Amino acid sequence: MATTTIQIPAETRDRLKRFGLKGQTYRDILETLMDRVEYEEFMEEQYRRLQDRSKFIQLRASLVE
Repeated sequence: MATTTIQIPAETRDRLKRFGLKGQTYRDILETLMDRVEYEEFMEEQYRRLQDRSKFIQLRASLVE
């Protein structure tokens, strides 16, 4: 895998460090943050779908005695 260098201000680097844990690389931190954003976007879409109740069909359970 090719490696690149991204130039960012020192303040941005320091802010990024605060998101990580001891021993994590910048790559680890960035991947964790991106995964979290992707997951949250996915979940928000699921919640939007659930809010549109008009698309749901109500199923009634029948009790068998």
